Amino acid sequence: MKRQLFSYLSQYSTQPYDVDRLIVSAFLSLNKIETVNNILIKSYIIQSENSIEYSILENFIVLLNKEFKIFDIEELIRLFEFVISPADRIINGAIYTPINIRKFIIKETFSKKAETLTQLKISDIACGCGGFLYNSSIELKRCTNKSYAEIFKQNIYGLDIQDYSINRTKLLLSLLAIKEGEDTELFEFNLFVGDALDFNWKKNLIDFQGFDIIIGNPPYVCARNLDVLTKEKLKNWVVCNSGNPDLYIPFFQIGMENLSSSGILGYITMNSFFKSLNGRSLRQYFQDKGLAFKIIDFGAEQIFKSKNTYTCICFLENIQQDYISFISLQSSKLFQKKTFKKINYKGLDSKNGWNLRDNEVISKIESTGASLGDIYKTRHGIATLKNDIYIFKPVTEDNEFYYLQNGSLFQIEKGICRDIINSNKLSRPNNIEDLKEKVIFPYNDEDKPKLLDEDYIRARYPKAYSYLNNKRKTLALRDKGNGTYENWFAFGRTQSLEKISSKLFFPKYSDKTPNFIISNDNDLLFYNGQAIVGHSDEELIIIKKIMESKIFWYYIKTTSKPYSSNYYSLNGNYIRNFGICDLDENEREFLIREDNKEILDVFFENKYDVRIS
Repeated sequence: MKRQLFSYLSQYSTQPYDVDRLIVSAFLSLNKIETVNNILIKSYIIQSENSIEYSILENFIVLLNKEFKIFDIEELIRLFEFVISPADRIINGAIYTPINIRKFIIKETFSKKAETLTQLKISDIACGCGGFLYNSSIELKRCTNKSYAEIFKQNIYGLDIQDYSINRTKLLLSLLAIKEGEDTELFEFNLFVGDALDFNWKKNLIDFQGFDIIIGNPPYVCARNLDVLTKEKLKNWVVCNSGNPDLYIPFFQIGMENLSSSGILGYITMNSFFKSLNGRSLRQYFQDKGLAFKIIDFGAEQIFKSKNTYTCICFLENIQQDYISFISLQSSKLFQKKTFKKINYKGLDSKNGWNLRDNEVISKIESTGASLGDIYKTRHGIATLKNDIYIFKPVTEDNEFYYLQNGSLFQIEKGICRDIINSNKLSRPNNIEDLKEKVIFPYNDEDKPKLLDEDYIRARYPKAYSYLNNKRKTLALRDKGNGTYENWFAFGRTQSLEKISSKLFFPKYSDKTPNFIISNDNDLLFYNGQAIVGHSDEELIIIKKIMESKIFWYYIKTTSKPYSSNYYSLNGNYIRNFGICDLDENEREFLIREDNKEILDVFFENKYDVRIS
């Protein structure tokens, strides 16, 4: 039904003002608010005298009645967020924050300021359509009995990069007051249009000494979707000095620099900064500042159903503290009594990432022996950037050709093909022979392959050349059409083409201890997943036993990035700090011959001096 609502609104108009008039008028009608004195809201009312618009409004009300049992202000917030254009969502990261999250953050931050609520200055510096400010106003009203007019003028502050978002916040707050019996001709707001990355609050507010509370949901925009100007602005913030920072990262520093001397910040935001490269400078910022920091991590739970992100709630106070308070729980338990772990800043590694879920055990594992990343070389598979063209499972074969079904049936000479496996499929038990596919490999047979000459392919492998030529336009669209390749038929990247005799294949993601497979086939290629390469069979057997252990999987679940359905990443940066225990000759021989998993798990628990339940 929401798709039907969006379709109806988009057909009506693409202009925010027109859409907002329809939504506001429908809200007033469905909530039986017949008389309005407020000048702003009156300017958004569709009058019955305008028969065409009024007919559209009536049809819209019918749709709303089908979608919502009660069209209250919470549903109004959802609808305001819902009608933000997809393009703006990508660029500005706007997203609806569930009411239980907003209420919890407000409850926690307000509890720190219970004695000064009437004078509080509360801000959301990326306020979107105003959900946090709406709930803050309600709570201030409940606690202080001030009028909404006073609260909007004296206590509530907001900033957003989109003018229509600020306008919707004004509409939202005005409708809140009107619905609760405070219908004033004019409300005074402290709501500004501007980019938080360079907005100067001191220039816009007289005697600005910082906000007592900053709350919100910083924008969800990954680095690859940032425009050139925004990337330049990020350089002004020290927390953005590592990797390619996502847009949420500077909002911690912006928030802290705009807090009062005893202020508190409460965000729901991505938890990727715990371990990511682009979060390294942010982690160092927190450790250098030594701020009172409380984190509630939601792990693999996805709070935002429309966004494939993993989140946490962060509370930061402008006071010194030598530890972080941490807990991992489900959002349904937010309002229950909680016991936080205290993790000393000194025990955290800002460079390689924070181990927060079980810091003592993880630190012991990482400090054992030498790190996996220092001992073993890990590779990602080949990158054609168009696997569905190059990689195939033959529908049949004869002495000379494999037969490839891709739109039509194509003959591909066997001489230009190599065996390949998708090692991501090793998240489940699989036989290597069952995984084998074919890849069209336009490179020579040297240990470090070089791209074949186009004329040579045309003459030696005319069927394969004809097939690739048939797909030439599609291949040209790789890298959004901006790719530079050695020749049009080359793979998108040159990684992992060389011949390697010994390889330990494993997936990038898994929901349990994955399948690790050793191969000594020089010519076998792989894609999607990963492999440890360039070691003796003995070394690969030993690392295979270690990575199949209960300790290794516990480490992954505790420190790695979670994905949907409780999958975790085994990517290089998440496994490289795992400590590889020192082994004497007898222990190495034991590992090579022993296959009983329970016996091996006990052996590794003793070696690492940890117990995994």
